[in-house]
Amino acid sequence: MKYPFISFIALALLLFSCQNNQDEYQPTDEAILESVFGNNINLSSPETYNNQNIPSYIRFSNKGNAIEDKKALLGRVLFYDKQLSTDNSISCASCHQQELAFSDNSIASIGVNGVTGRHSMRLVNVGFHPGNNFFWNERVNSLEGQVTQPIKDHTEMGFSGEQGAPTFDDLLTKLSEIDYYRILFNHVYGDTSINEERLQETLSQFVLSIQSFDSKYDQGLILTGDPGPAFPNFSMSENRGKFLFTTTPQNGGAGCVSCHVPPEFAIKDDIHNNGVIATIADPNIFDHANTRSPSLRDLQNPSGNLNGPMMHNGSFTSLMEMIEHYNDIDMTNQQLLDPLLFQSVGPNGPIGQQLQLSNSDKQALINFLQTLTGDDIYTNPKWSNPFENQ
Repeated sequence: MKYPFISFIALALLLFSCQNNQDEYQPTDEAILESVFGNNINLSSPETYNNQNIPSYIRFSNKGNAIEDKKALLGRVLFYDKQLSTDNSISCASCHQQELAFSDNSIASIGVNGVTGRHSMRLVNVGFHPGNNFFWNERVNSLEGQVTQPIKDHTEMGFSGEQGAPTFDDLLTKLSEIDYYRILFNHVYGDTSINEERLQETLSQFVLSIQSFDSKYDQGLILTGDPGPAFPNFSMSENRGKFLFTTTPQNGGAGCVSCHVPPEFAIKDDIHNNGVIATIADPNIFDHANTRSPSLRDLQNPSGNLNGPMMHNGSFTSLMEMIEHYNDIDMTNQQLLDPLLFQSVGPNGPIGQQLQLSNSDKQALINFLQTLTGDDIYTNPKWSNPFENQ
């Protein structure tokens, strides 16, 4: 071979040049996001979260947290990202699934260190209720405070600092080392800093954006402009159920309105428990502290299937079981039962509510509750998983 030394040098320079070019290559922000999210995220044209069609008859504000598209979009990524758990196996969406109105089919949801002590609430219209407290037992007084609690919970997502587990600060460090979060936080806030306040703001804005106001009930209310009269789009049984729901027992109704006030159908403030007191772990151990509930909207999906079991302990798996409970309140082991569920107070204490609903009345209530189900919440891409391969 002629001039072997020169050929060796040329080859070496060529290899060095290729390696150097490879080292200098830096993917663009767009390429990084596309590799993770495919076409599900477009920063230049994000999904609309801040200008939704909230009907004029909805009375409660969205908790004073003005939704911004880019913040809600970042919240959506965080909501679906399993890297927010210590072993990268659980996201917020693992326990709050879109196809179930952001609830869970399981009675207790699976966490990184066991199962939850209470059933996962449906996240429907969480900003449209009169109070400010969250969780079944109302232990947190803002949605911003609520959204990071499951992340810090040792059982749920694990960043508790307990028993040698990583701390929440470890999570912040973990997220700061992920390239797509550097891009997204810089896009939203103008810098790459990640702290709890920003996680709380963006996650809460995404959760607040999950709204359902396209039900048959909403259509009927728009047609009449008045919740009282029979709705022309309702069947006779559905209108009977509406009457029973919105009328007190003293006036021949079931009195549901006393706690779940339409048109939001959110739980009333300052009430006690509803008589469902057993815990998930042991039906003989009682929990009387549950006084909050999700809205009654979207109890079932459009196909008529229940969006997971109901109550904090998942004890009811049909609407009929729930109605039977309120039709005949069992006072055994009751404490702090709300007085609205008393039939009367006798010499030995309160007597539980006895509505004496007929079978047709019970079915009418079921038919009415089914009119509170919308469509958009289950399929709208802006609330869906943005990760391409997760």
